[in-house]
Amino acid sequence: MKTEINDCFYEGERPLYALKDGALNKVRFYPGESALKHSSDVTAQNCEFMCKYPFWHSNHIVVEQCQFTVYARAAIWYTENLTMRDCLVEAPKMFRRVSHLTIENSRFPNAGETLWNCDDVTLKNVELQGADYVFMNGENIVIDNMTLQGNYSFQDAKNVTIRNSHLNSKDAFWGTENVTVYDSVIEGEYLGWHSKNLRLVNCVIRGEQPLCYATDLIMENCIMEDTDLCFEYATLQAEINSHIVSVKNPKSGFIRAQSIGEVIIDENCINPGACVIESVDYEEN
Repeated sequence: MKTEINDCFYEGERPLYALKDGALNKVRFYPGESALKHSSDVTAQNCEFMCKYPFWHSNHIVVEQCQFTVYARAAIWYTENLTMRDCLVEAPKMFRRVSHLTIENSRFPNAGETLWNCDDVTLKNVELQGADYVFMNGENIVIDNMTLQGNYSFQDAKNVTIRNSHLNSKDAFWGTENVTVYDSVIEGEYLGWHSKNLRLVNCVIRGEQPLCYATDLIMENCIMEDTDLCFEYATLQAEINSHIVSVKNPKSGFIRAQSIGEVIIDENCINPGACVIESVDYEEN
């Protein structure tokens, strides 16, 4: 039988430790630790969390229309099968080593170091601000309609699909593998360095020195705005429907653009001529 807990508050250490088959509504968790640690089959609605570590080592959790205040840092770690909807998360360091996680219609105004080492993650209609180092080492991530402001996002992540999103992030996608981004805007310096199998489709790219040291980069129907010194030591297939400020020492493959301000092939180029560069105003020697 489900345990129902309504319109009350808890504080201190482990007040609902290992709760099973519970339904919480309008419950406030004041300062303390591990309020629902090792819980399972719990639904929390319209609750407020001001405590640390409420959902650690939990399973089958639904959190709806809840607030995690700044004091609820590191709230959800080592947990499986969690769904979050319509929440406000003001606390940093949310979600570490969480698997089978779904987040919908939620805001994270202080999202630093969130979603580390998480697997099988789905995000839809999510806003992340102050989000330095989000998604680090994540795997099997699907995102639709995300707004992200924060640097060093997706470092070393694998198997990621992103659609209809806007990322303002310096050093995004460093060391990633098998990432595909559709119909999105990505702005920030040093995009995608040392990535493998990064694919950008119908995207707008802004920022200095993007996509250097990338391996097997694919760009389809993309626009590059104010991008210079692009593709150094990259292997790529790039179809760019705009001007590129400058290209430097690509390693191999091809680049097709409407125009290129400058192509730099110097003594440090690996395999000169191995990358075919085509545009209206540039013709390879």
